[in-house]
Amino acid sequence: METPYSEKVIEYFQNPKNVGEIEDPDGYAKEGSPACGDMVSLFIKVEDENHEITDIKFKSYGCASNIATGSIITEMAKGMTIEEAKEISWEDAADELGGLPDLKTHCSVLAVDALREAIRNYEERQGIGEEKRETTLDVVRKRLRHVMNPMTGLDVIKTDLISDIEVEDGIITVEVDLEEDHQFASAVNEDIKEKLEPRWDVEEVVIKFVGD
Repeated sequence: METPYSEKVIEYFQNPKNVGEIEDPDGYAKEGSPACGDMVSLFIKVEDENHEITDIKFKSYGCASNIATGSIITEMAKGMTIEEAKEISWEDAADELGGLPDLKTHCSVLAVDALREAIRNYEERQGIGEEKRETTLDVVRKRLRHVMNPMTGLDVIKTDLISDIEVEDGIITVEVDLEEDHQFASAVNEDIKEKLEPRWDVEEVVIKFVGD
């Protein structure tokens, strides 16, 4: 049967590389949402002296393209420095796989975003690179653009799910326009904390659900 996928996509889908988790990773990211489509979780270990990615693993929830691109990204990034890995583009990933159907290019974007977010997470924990800057309201809003509203598939800032943010003395308070017992409240709570708690100058993240 004819398929829109290249032989390499099928190979990486059927036999993905670097699948799993890294215990106590130096950097971690989760992009996408299982409630609205594809998702990739990515874990990295980084050598502190030269910032080389010494180990990298991923977990995927999604289609063949999602699994294949998550796998190829880990193969490409392993052994690179974090600065080199930041330069990997979604076009690079798609090319390595021999191309993707137009409707599936978002899968390579998601995998690259996960890699960059895992690197950012590492930098936030270390207080290095761009992440050595102070956590301001603007920084918080930018980080929350990587938290998906599971009811729409768009981020929580764009969809106005966040009703208020306060940043004071290392404590970030985020008000979410959902009821506390909403079916997605727990997932949103976890995702927000994952994006904000690792920052070097953040002491506590307080989530308040203020929906009617």
